[in-house]
Amino acid sequence: MSTAATPQPPPAPAPVTPEQRCGWAGNDPLMQAYHDHEWGVPCHDDHDLYERLMLECFQAGLSWQTILRRRHTLSAAFEGWDPQVVAQYGEVEAARLLADPGIIRNRLKVAAATRNARAFLDLQAQHGSFDAWLWDWVDGVPLRRTDDVVPATTPLSDSMSKALKQAGFTFVGSTIVYAFLQSVGVVDDHASHCFRYHGRDGTA
Repeated sequence: MSTAATPQPPPAPAPVTPEQRCGWAGNDPLMQAYHDHEWGVPCHDDHDLYERLMLECFQAGLSWQTILRRRHTLSAAFEGWDPQVVAQYGEVEAARLLADPGIIRNRLKVAAATRNARAFLDLQAQHGSFDAWLWDWVDGVPLRRTDDVVPATTPLSDSMSKALKQAGFTFVGSTIVYAFLQSVGVVDDHASHCFRYHGRDGTA
């Protein structure tokens, strides 16, 4: 009869405390999950990049918590945020969206989603992908902060905002663009005390 010890599973990782995250994640499980698994992780999928940019556009003037709570209904209303589909929206679709209580019913933001989808597709056509256009700004390497001062805008977001506007986008001011860059990992702004700082947990 074998006397070999039964292999034991590895111990479960210790739970992350609020003190080990960036302060903005707070105690909301939805915010914490977004912080832990999405924010600052390099994104290279065009479909996801369009969604993330549109979520930042819809966030203007609102809290990010509000957007996360409506993320699912926004995605359903905009048919999965497929830019090919949203680019074809007209008056009928706009009326449907503005009657939907599950989204942010702002006429200008709804119109911006369609306008931005068309501009997004134009950049795709010109550069092969929106991903290629976006990451070329940083030579494909995320910018990582070296202190705990997080700006609202930077020269990079200023320049990219200007370029997006020239390409036909709207609701892409420098503050919105910088939040987008943080979201998709072009800029890694996790605080030095955060367990995600510079991908310390191995996910970024």
